[in-house]
Amino acid sequence: VAVGAAVQFPQNGPTTGAFSRVDASSFNLPLIGTYEVSWQISVSEPGQLQLALNGTGLAATVVGRATGTSQIVGNTFITTTSINSALSVINPIGNSTALTITPIAGGANAVSATMTIKAL
Repeated sequence: VAVGAAVQFPQNGPTTGAFSRVDASSFNLPLIGTYEVSWQISVSEPGQLQLALNGTGLAATVVGRATGTSQIVGNTFITTTSINSALSVINPIGNSTALTITPIAGGANAVSATMTIKAL
């Protein structure tokens, strides 16, 4: 995941139909409102991730880790100010390195990157 680029979520999980996928890395938030967003992603390097709305990083959502031994996990609330906002998880602008999504972490089975979006 290059600096400034979005993490891809290649598989769809369960949905109530309120949200839709824009592409492999972003999701449509159809209504103006507040959302709870949680995500977890295994990466091979120390690094940071943050949420972005319509391609713009949200400074208050940056999470990270200093070593390469755990997932990067975030849980926060965001508020949209326009309908049909595109939500993504990005490697924040200003970071120095790209991140490698770890396909198999800690064992023989593939791990997943997940994001949960709840409208409040």
